[in-house]
Amino acid sequence: MDWITGKRDDSKKLVAQLGDPSRRAAAASELIRQGSAAVDALTDALASKDASMQTLAAQILVKMGTTAVPRLSQLLGTAHPATQQLLTDILGEIRHRSALPALTEAARREYFTVRARAASAMARIGDSSAVPTLIALLADDEPTVRIAAALAVGAFHEPSSIIRLSDVLLEDREIEVRQAAAEGLAATRLKEAIPYFIEAMADSFWWYERENAAEPLLAALTKFGADAVEPLVGALTHYEATVRRSAAVVLGRIGDTRAVEALGMTLYDMHDEVGHAAAESLAGFGAPALGVLSEALNHPEAGIRLRAVSALTRIRDPRVLPLLAEMLHDHDRLVLKQVIQSLGELRDPRAVAALTPIADNRADRELSMLAREAMRQLS
Repeated sequence: MDWITGKRDDSKKLVAQLGDPSRRAAAASELIRQGSAAVDALTDALASKDASMQTLAAQILVKMGTTAVPRLSQLLGTAHPATQQLLTDILGEIRHRSALPALTEAARREYFTVRARAASAMARIGDSSAVPTLIALLADDEPTVRIAAALAVGAFHEPSSIIRLSDVLLEDREIEVRQAAAEGLAATRLKEAIPYFIEAMADSFWWYERENAAEPLLAALTKFGADAVEPLVGALTHYEATVRRSAAVVLGRIGDTRAVEALGMTLYDMHDEVGHAAAESLAGFGAPALGVLSEALNHPEAGIRLRAVSALTRIRDPRVLPLLAEMLHDHDRLVLKQVIQSLGELRDPRAVAALTPIADNRADRELSMLAREAMRQLS
């Protein structure tokens, strides 16, 4: 307590009043007015078992802004570890570079939760002088810290960070850390990072016995947009089927029509998953993909024709119907069945004329029933 002004006790009384909804607004305003003199009392409230009191105290400290930074920085070195976590968050939300020395020190502390929060706080402040500290944290023993550091480093768009982030992307022993590195690299927006994504797609660490683990990798690569098209088109001829499939998927998500011709060639890939991925992506392009898909309808392999039929079914263009109607003469029964079902899924009334002869031919009960079901979808 300040025995002259009584500010310490006054601040504690005001903090207590935060629990009273009728007095909360006035108490908060007065605490903000007191500035640094109220910081200690508010920091004590951060240790409260009342979560709402913690939240209110943190919000008031953030609203104080730079006035609170010097005292918060001092307290960060002596507070309980749980309170240190909250203090790093608050300093990050204030977003002033004067907090960086204290946060840099916090990034070296014993408790990994504090180190991780410090990394995130430095990213929010956005001063590039924090980058060396964050890069050092990429080698931290704790995965939680490496994740926070990877996400934080990417926010600075620093070319110097690409090599270290790519090391994490390709070599870290934890898949969650690699996923964070992918997101961090995408956040840099630097196209020099793209080759490392291609390399990562070839690593079975992302795929083997890890269902959907690679999705964050593909989502991050998609964020590069047009810059990734050329490298991904090149990856469509990679020796690893997993890479070819992933490249086809991402090209479809990016949606740049420069990829249509290359995806049209990948449609013929001997690996079924790769060809299927190319077909799915081509379907997403709509009308620009009609040419390459219609060519595939004439391929001698039934599997290729099936891929093309499935993709065309998803394209809402009046030119699709005559293409599929012509396929009712296909000699492969699986293809024929798919075409009949697809004509129903098109919901184009013009398909009735093509389906009626098949529906009326009771000699082939299976095809007749399929055609009648398709016609019911058209009514």
